Amino acid sequence: MIEKLRELSKNIPILLLAFALAVAVWISAVTSTDPTQQRIYPRAVNVEIVGQDPGLVVTSEIPTTVNVTLRAPESIWNRLINEAIPVKAVLDLSGLDAGEYDLNIQIQVGIRPVEIVSCNSCKVVLSMEKLVSQEMPIRLVETGELAVGYQAEDPVWEQKTTIVSGSESAMQEVKEVRAELDLSNADETISRAVSLTALNAEGLEVSGITLTPNRIDVSMTITQRGGYRNVVVKVSPSGQVASGFRVTNISVFPPTVTVFSEDPKLVDDLPGYVETEALDLTLAKDDLDLRLQLDLPPGVSIVGEQTVAVQVGIAAIEGSITLSDMKVEVEGLSDSLQAAISPEVVDVIISGPLPLLDTLTATSFKVVVDLTGEEAGTYQRVPTVEFDISDLRVESILPESIEIILTNVISP
Repeated sequence: MIEKLRELSKNIPILLLAFALAVAVWISAVTSTDPTQQRIYPRAVNVEIVGQDPGLVVTSEIPTTVNVTLRAPESIWNRLINEAIPVKAVLDLSGLDAGEYDLNIQIQVGIRPVEIVSCNSCKVVLSMEKLVSQEMPIRLVETGELAVGYQAEDPVWEQKTTIVSGSESAMQEVKEVRAELDLSNADETISRAVSLTALNAEGLEVSGITLTPNRIDVSMTITQRGGYRNVVVKVSPSGQVASGFRVTNISVFPPTVTVFSEDPKLVDDLPGYVETEALDLTLAKDDLDLRLQLDLPPGVSIVGEQTVAVQVGIAAIEGSITLSDMKVEVEGLSDSLQAAISPEVVDVIISGPLPLLDTLTATSFKVVVDLTGEEAGTYQRVPTVEFDISDLRVESILPESIEIILTNVISP
């Protein structure tokens, strides 16, 4: 028996070597068909904070995402990229009290085998402070000026206080919670939600603070003072534009003005509008841009700018004309070719401003066909109209195309 054990013990190194060789061969076979690859995971991984004491608040900057480098077989990479396999970045704060800590964000991959090679921004310096909450009054501040001639009653808001929450250090900075109501050029009753802001002693906003609620509803009644009234501006044109032209539009800015009188009855008796001085359009051919005075009754004045801007659009009246039997001319024809055109004349319809149409003469345009580079043969071509008057348009040519037969010139 002892002899057999001695013989077996002599063979153990050989057996171990054979086993190691077999494992090496198996690993080589597996890696050759499914090679291991080291890559950067193609998606940023969101950082998840767990175990945080609800009575504490993080006061340091924590990365929201991290990038990780992994080493895994190709088949595992294919699953990581194409399947919904979770890759997590976890920052565990379990059991931590207020203070400063050096922590590592832990990377968790929901598939194996995967080796985590590296992780950028995974080492963080964490600071936590106690969460403090305090009820504070809200101070409403009015900014801006009402429109001229208007007055406002006291603002009304029901929510007088708010809960201010934040870290101990941030809460020590908070001196006031303010709501700003902008009244700039307001000319009607206001009813709006106004945001709240926590401010320090210098009037600057304190960061890291939560307000509950963070908005309040404010209303303010705004009415017009006695003796003031908003009225529409009416332009009073006179005269006629030049023949062949028309008025396309008349605009005025501002479209309404505020008028004032020490006698409110004079303002109340106005018809709801005031007219400008006469706008003279006599023989006008171009757009007009001018300022006009307002025609106000005695005892009534305008508040602010004493004139209004008036813009008048003037354009030529358009029409069309048909030019019959216009001879078709040939351009670019080789000296060795001759052309037979059918038909030799066409009708042309031209449109545009009437004053320009009235200036057309026989020398103002021509109908041409370009035959540059063409050889003997039969062609269908669309003629073009060339003219030296801008703002005119060719609407159509009748017929739209013509036949051209090119033949070689026979030498005598």
